[in-house]
Amino acid sequence: MKLRIKFTKSGVMVFIGHLDMMRYFQKAMRRADIDIAYSQGFNPHQIMSFALPLGVGVYSDGEYLDIEVNSVTSSQDMRRRLNEVMVEGVTVKSVRRLADNAGNAMSLVAAADYMISFREGYMPEGFSMEKFLEFCGQDSIKVTKQTKKNTREIDLKAYMYEVKEYKDGIYMQIGAGSANNIKPDLIFNAFTQYANISIDEFALKVKRLDLYADMGEEDSHKFISLEALGEEFYE
Repeated sequence: MKLRIKFTKSGVMVFIGHLDMMRYFQKAMRRADIDIAYSQGFNPHQIMSFALPLGVGVYSDGEYLDIEVNSVTSSQDMRRRLNEVMVEGVTVKSVRRLADNAGNAMSLVAAADYMISFREGYMPEGFSMEKFLEFCGQDSIKVTKQTKKNTREIDLKAYMYEVKEYKDGIYMQIGAGSANNIKPDLIFNAFTQYANISIDEFALKVKRLDLYADMGEEDSHKFISLEALGEEFYE
């Protein structure tokens, strides 16, 4: 049986890297007595995959990992057992069952939304919300994106699905996943060149709110939270 776990990451845990988070959850599964399935072969390991690694220093209200289990109790019970062994800064929000033929979270991610603000005392001279929204409103925003293998020019505008001022920060929904992974830093770096200002590398406080699959057709996006693709289950 496939399950999808949604969790938050805050506090000092935002400084824990992806590989250490993976090891942490492997231990948490054993401590919570989750009947997780193991791979076959000479070196069996827990069948577990994360949706999209979170950058160090980034907060999140919506991280996901998929696991396979041999047996279950209920969504509520498994969430409770996991939270009993979680450290401060990690909270399991939901445990949901997936269809047998469901794609894993990693392959489904198409977009993410973020809340971004400046840390106290770090707002750069010359920054204004009006200027930032003017930048985002351009018809095209060409940048050079560095990947592990090469560099390529992309049009950021094609992957900026929504950007708006929200409370004391900026809300944005942008492309994510293996194909078109756009990080807020890339957008702000392009903005600094547009506005001819500089932003300290520690100035931004970034929180990822959720991750989405695209259930639309062709050029028509229909973003649905990865959580909504599963369902709660009962004993």
